[in-house]
Amino acid sequence: MASPAADPDPPAADSSRAAHPSRVAVVGTGNVGSTFAFALVLSGLASEIVLVDADARRAEGEAMDLTHAVPFARPTHVRTGGYADIAGAAVTVISAGVAQRPGESRLELVRRNDAIFASIVPEVAAANPGGIIVVATNPVDILTYRTIQRSGLRRGRVLGSGTILDTARFRARLAERLGLDARSVHAYIIGEHGDSEVPVWSSANVGGMPLVEYCAVHGIDMSAAERVAAFEGTRDAAADIIARKGATYYAVAAGLMRIVEAILRDQQTILPVSSLVDDHYGISDVCLSLPSVVGRNGVERLVPIGLSSDEAEALRRSAGILRATIAELDPVPTTS
Repeated sequence: MASPAADPDPPAADSSRAAHPSRVAVVGTGNVGSTFAFALVLSGLASEIVLVDADARRAEGEAMDLTHAVPFARPTHVRTGGYADIAGAAVTVISAGVAQRPGESRLELVRRNDAIFASIVPEVAAANPGGIIVVATNPVDILTYRTIQRSGLRRGRVLGSGTILDTARFRARLAERLGLDARSVHAYIIGEHGDSEVPVWSSANVGGMPLVEYCAVHGIDMSAAERVAAFEGTRDAAADIIARKGATYYAVAAGLMRIVEAILRDQQTILPVSSLVDDHYGISDVCLSLPSVVGRNGVERLVPIGLSSDEAEALRRSAGILRATIAELDPVPTTS
């Protein structure tokens, strides 16, 4: 199986900066895609939103409904189209695919959604070779890797939502325990967006103060048992929500909004997104989440953070699980 090409960091600027800088395309108008599009309308970030779906009637209905929200926000042209209408989009968010079933792991989704991506990704890349692709469909790390293979786009211009949501959930749980605003708590979940994800306790901090030190000063119990509970609650949050309402989409749409904002505004923001890893922590040729600088070129570079030996080993195990699953899939045909 051919591996995605890895270009040196940082990537060079290209002509995509000039073409339709605020056109965003959304492929897949299910719960995640339509909720993301709604958030995008309210944000006013995009001047044009193009909705693409195999169910054209569903996409038309979503576009009509979203258009009626525009008078409450900022001028945005929302329309439907085919793959050709993606041309010139700064970002294409792919959220198409089948949903995770109750009790089903993200990795169990892989064959079903990989087959769907086999028909979508070449069309998106052919229509818009200068754009950036953001993958939202699960299992997001594997589909991000396969999207790089199928699109032919260079390193960094394909990224996945990764652990941006897991990290938000983790910070929220810690903040609740500490009695603080979640925005003041800084801690990452890295690796797979799934069961093998890794909490980074060694660099967790509160306003720059190490978490352990903060808890000691303020008499807060953050014992091993408390840490396990915080992590397990984070890791299992999606399954808990799916068991109750059948799907998750509000928070992931908010995470996608944060990624797309960083790209459209060239913010150079550090976010835990999934991208191709090449020789980081002894890991290569797999997509997973690490803190990454995100800007107009997509993932501009990865940001090494200090990991304990246990965290680094857990990250390598996570990479191994993803790589083993990729190896079980049919090779992506090479194009001459």
